[in-house]
Amino acid sequence: MVTVSDRAFQGIYEDQGIPALQSWLDATLSTPWQALTRLVPDEQELIETALKELVDEQGCCLVLTTGGTGPAPRDVTPEATLAVADRVLDGFGEQMRAVSLKYVPTAILSRQLGVVRKQALILNLPGQPKAIKETLDGVFAAVPYCIDLIGGPYLETKPDTVPVFRPKSALRP
Repeated sequence: MVTVSDRAFQGIYEDQGIPALQSWLDATLSTPWQALTRLVPDEQELIETALKELVDEQGCCLVLTTGGTGPAPRDVTPEATLAVADRVLDGFGEQMRAVSLKYVPTAILSRQLGVVRKQALILNLPGQPKAIKETLDGVFAAVPYCIDLIGGPYLETKPDTVPVFRPKSALRP
C-alpha cells in the first residue's frame, strides 16, 4: 500500500489512505495477508521506487496506491505507475471512474489506473477513505481472478463482503 501525498509525507496532516485500505482489506479478505506500507511525496521517481520495491523485492501480488491521480501538476501517480507497468488493464480505470461518478461529478477528472507488473496488480485509488471504500467495493470482485491469471496466489473474500467472481473452471474446492 502506498499513499502519495506531499502534505502527509511532510507531517502536515495524518495519512488516512493506508489506514482506510488496511481496514477495508481486513474486513474483506479471508485469505491471510500482510500489509507493507509506504508514504511518499508526489515525486514520480519516489513513487516508482516504492512500487518496484513492493513488487520486485517484497513480492507483493497486489499494490494499492492512494492519492495523486487528479489533474493537478503534482499529481503524478499515474505516470509513475505507467513507468513501471508491464501491461495496462484499462477496464479497472474505467470501472473505478464509473463507480466514483455515482457519487461525485468530478470523478471524470480522475486518472486512476490498473496495471500489471510481473505477478502483481497495481491499482491507483482515490485518496479519501470514503472514496477508497466505494471504489474497492465496485472493482474488487475482479481482483482475485486477475491475480490468479497473472500467477499470483489464490485470494478469497469473506462471504458477507465483496463476492469474488471467477469462472467455474477457475474455482478451487
